[in-house]
Amino acid sequence: MRSYKIAVLAGDGIGPEVTEQSLKVLTAAGRKFGFRLDIQEADFGGKAIDKFGLPLPESTLKICRESRAVLLGAVGGPKWDELPVEIRPEKGLLAIRKELGLYANLRPVSLPPSLSEISPLKPQLVEEGLNFIIVRELTGGLYFGQPRKRFEGPRGREAVDTLSYTEEEIRRIVTIAFQLAQQRRKKVTSVDKANVLESSRLWREITNEIAKAYPDVQLEHMYVDNCAMQLVRNPSQFDVIVTENMFGDILSDLAAMIGGSLGLLPSASLGTGRTSLYEPAHGSAPDIAGEGKANPIASILSAAMMLRFSCQEKEAAEAIEKAVEKVLNQGWKTADLAGKEEKYISTEEMGDKIAEAL
Repeated sequence: MRSYKIAVLAGDGIGPEVTEQSLKVLTAAGRKFGFRLDIQEADFGGKAIDKFGLPLPESTLKICRESRAVLLGAVGGPKWDELPVEIRPEKGLLAIRKELGLYANLRPVSLPPSLSEISPLKPQLVEEGLNFIIVRELTGGLYFGQPRKRFEGPRGREAVDTLSYTEEEIRRIVTIAFQLAQQRRKKVTSVDKANVLESSRLWREITNEIAKAYPDVQLEHMYVDNCAMQLVRNPSQFDVIVTENMFGDILSDLAAMIGGSLGLLPSASLGTGRTSLYEPAHGSAPDIAGEGKANPIASILSAAMMLRFSCQEKEAAEAIEKAVEKVLNQGWKTADLAGKEEKYISTEEMGDKIAEAL
């Protein structure tokens, strides 16, 4: 039987309860499609801070490096908000991306027609559902560029951040976008600010060069401010959006709300090594932790992405995605998807129904 070693970092808040449902569905998928997962659990985020004083202990990093993939829950919460910034739970996310060489974040936005009413957009914009993906560069740009510092200048306090990209960084992320587009509707929208930024002009130049190797894929360039407008004006025009780190951070959260709930949105972070990371787009939501109100679908769909990209179990991944769609089309909803007067099912019940639908 095929076997895959998977590191599970359930994290904080609702992380453990949504991850539990993902493992339930993965187990069901393994029985159906003839594979098993060798699960290695490890501490991460706030839980690791409480135990080790660090959000990413060396023991956890070792388990991750030895695994084919990492399935992450969520991290953070008010309990750790007053800690020095260098040891907060969120710092662990930046550290694990860096240590595993994860440079490409894939954020699918999918909304079935049966849930079109939960989107804040006008019904006619989403009545046929949504299906696009944002490819965000993860390890360059303003978040990592040097120099970065604060200092006292002649006019008082000043701060400097550096936006820097190399050709290699741009080339590898844009190539992923084109490869994904070939498997989808064959359209790439490259988002930049080339009318202002030198880094964006380089980004656009290299993207045009790469496009020549993919003549079957349509390429369009779009300024980031226009892209934000188009996401709420006509989101169905997009197939694959590719962009730099900070633009991708902002646009992916905007796109998440177009879909109506963060509880539906998975993500994958791919890189240079053998280990990739998969996590729901939502946070740790400590205010509802343990109440059975959390939506496990984002975590379950992240697990499906793990099977597709890290385990090459494409058939199983598709089966999980279809099971999720089937359950949603049957009208089952968790608290975040239900209206004020609608009944909803618990986190565990949603996991059960998706596992049964397999």
